[in-house]
Amino acid sequence: MKASVTLSAKDTKTKETSNWKAAILGLQHLLAMYSGDILVPLLIGGALHFNAAQMTYLVSADIFMCGIATLLQLRTTPLTGIGLPVVLGCAVQAVAPLESIGGTLGITYMYGAIICAGFFVFLIAGLFARIKNLFPPVVTGSLITIIGFTLVPVGFQNLGGGDLTAKSFGSFSNLAVGGITIVIILLISAFAKGFIQSIAILIGIVAGSFIASAFGLISLDPVGQASWFHLPQLFYFGVPTFNTSSIITMILVSLTTMIESTGVFFALSDVTGQKVGTNDLKRGYRAEGIAAMLGGVFNTFPYSTFSQNVGVLKLSGVKTRKPVYYAAFFLIILGLLPKFAAVATTIPSAVLGGAMIVMFGMVGVQGVQILKKVDFSKNSNLLVASMSIGLGLGVTVYPQIFQHMSNEWQIMLSNGVVVGSVTAVVLNLIFNHDSFKKAAK
Repeated sequence: MKASVTLSAKDTKTKETSNWKAAILGLQHLLAMYSGDILVPLLIGGALHFNAAQMTYLVSADIFMCGIATLLQLRTTPLTGIGLPVVLGCAVQAVAPLESIGGTLGITYMYGAIICAGFFVFLIAGLFARIKNLFPPVVTGSLITIIGFTLVPVGFQNLGGGDLTAKSFGSFSNLAVGGITIVIILLISAFAKGFIQSIAILIGIVAGSFIASAFGLISLDPVGQASWFHLPQLFYFGVPTFNTSSIITMILVSLTTMIESTGVFFALSDVTGQKVGTNDLKRGYRAEGIAAMLGGVFNTFPYSTFSQNVGVLKLSGVKTRKPVYYAAFFLIILGLLPKFAAVATTIPSAVLGGAMIVMFGMVGVQGVQILKKVDFSKNSNLLVASMSIGLGLGVTVYPQIFQHMSNEWQIMLSNGVVVGSVTAVVLNLIFNHDSFKKAAK
């Protein structure tokens, strides 16, 4: 049965793309984002000590919701949808904050904060679309640098095996498997071309997992125990509960996500030749807000636009929405099949750690590349970047500095993404108020 895809004038080139070719291109979109997306539930579920059944649900529900969130952006309505060929996945910025909230207060507080943050994004979408000029490269570059480099230590922890208290932490087998995973990813990234190069992370994870099986680090029991079909459930892990500090933390994280999504929207605008205005941005932000609220209700995560798929568009040369519709449908189907999700949960921590070091290191360098556009002869820009990155990395390495504060303050202040984001935005407003005046006009 052929999928029914609604076309608009914006998608005139879509008519030239057959369904089978669009389906293959959609699979390519799925593969490009898949490893980055399943990494988030695996990391958070692992940090919160979920059992095999819980991990399987978390991954499968997350994949399903990625498809729903993508459809929300693809389909333009008067209220939602930017109408660009975007793929949405878990916001990597949310990893450390959600681990902190879930580990300190409990899982249900985590989902309460996600719902409130999504509602906040929906409410401020119009305002945020009008103040986009407040986030120049010095702010966005600093934020992306912080996001990448503050997550690298998490990668090293997983490289050692994940659990710092385990006797096997840092064992030869863990370091060997993680190291081989890194080498495979680097070799493919350096010497492969085209599509193979674009899925280097995924190939590295698969190859590293096969090698890990030789060390006895993989058990397929979760796959055998998982069912073939399962629908996402409302409040699977419990009814959300609410805490002020958790909500504020996730709102701040959502603001950084909106800033990053803005950059991706404009990058896609350049690639597709489709102009993006204030109303388009507003609909795009609202779609991400709704996706986050649905994530909280179905006990998954907040969702944001994936930058990886901009490269896929450039690679394929097909810059319309039809392939991405197929990608969304594939995600929804996979999300209904828990056995596929269970396979992802068998990936050893050491393999994930190796992939994370490469991936998050690249994210950090992407931020540095943005900072290259900044005029650092202006002392104000130097102060914004150095203080935001310095504070963000500092509280990540030594969160104990806030140990005498209440749990609520610790959750906010010990998160490098939150501290760095607030610092960058506030200092930019103070030192570069010309940008604010320009945005206000």
